[in-house]
Amino acid sequence: MTPLLSVANLTTTFQTGRGEAAAIEDISFELNEGEILGIVGESGSGKSVTALTIMGLLPSPPARVAAGSIHFANQDLLRLSDSAMRRMRGPGMAMVFQEPMTSLNPVFTIGEQLTETIRAHENLSRRDTFARAVEMLEKVGIPSAATRMADYPHQLSGGQRQRVMLAIALCCRPKLLIADEPTTALDVTIQAQILDLIMDLRDQFGMAIMIITHNMGVIAETADRVLVMYAGRAIEQAPVATLFDNPLHPYTKGLLSCVPTLDQRKDRLDAIPGTLPEPGRRPPGCRFAPRCSLAIPACAEATPPLEMHGPSHAAACIRIGA
Repeated sequence: MTPLLSVANLTTTFQTGRGEAAAIEDISFELNEGEILGIVGESGSGKSVTALTIMGLLPSPPARVAAGSIHFANQDLLRLSDSAMRRMRGPGMAMVFQEPMTSLNPVFTIGEQLTETIRAHENLSRRDTFARAVEMLEKVGIPSAATRMADYPHQLSGGQRQRVMLAIALCCRPKLLIADEPTTALDVTIQAQILDLIMDLRDQFGMAIMIITHNMGVIAETADRVLVMYAGRAIEQAPVATLFDNPLHPYTKGLLSCVPTLDQRKDRLDAIPGTLPEPGRRPPGCRFAPRCSLAIPACAEATPPLEMHGPSHAAACIRIGA
């Protein structure tokens, strides 16, 4: 089966005052129709840059795709013109951005922001455009949808704004939805509702979904496969059950050990020491080595490749099994 999205050896750089720095390096993965891929890692690991590169939304300059390819629905996205890429967004792929409290334009009504997206991509009458917008608000669970079309973002709660963001992304029925931290700034109850909604919408529309998060609980609840990123590189990739049952990379093990469980009897949760290295100042060899308890001198000599260690399970570490 041909994947809906295929990313191969993708490298994106930014021009800085200290020269060109790679935000992501040699990223490769595939996503099939109807599948949910979870991309997980700490803030600064390159998750959002990967998504924005796929969507073609990074400003150039300072951003530049230095290497690799992105194929979506049998089209090479990196070869499309700006106008062709704009037409691809909406009916082809759509993105829900971080921070629902600030992602909507505060000076336009909810209805104006929904209908603007529909008008940009579909040739519908004013009546049909309004009806489509109301339909999408109803699908994402906004009560009294026709009435709420006249509301401004400040009149909605955080959970309602996130639902509106989903409605805007889905109003042209995309084949791929990228959700960047879809539960950020929401309380636990609303988080669960949003995740259930995303799963229901996947079933209704049959679309593929890429969920970007630092929350392993979100990954466990929603994803079919997981891509773990660290300091701009993919370090582990596996089906979700395999990853949680048998994590191979020390960083993945560290992320999972930070998650509280009901059977834990500890005064303090485990934590990964140190911080992510900055782009342009990353250490040689394995970038996780300075924070890794298993590191040996050989870890700093060469960047470990992402190698298969079982069916559908790849990891980038020379110390696997140590």
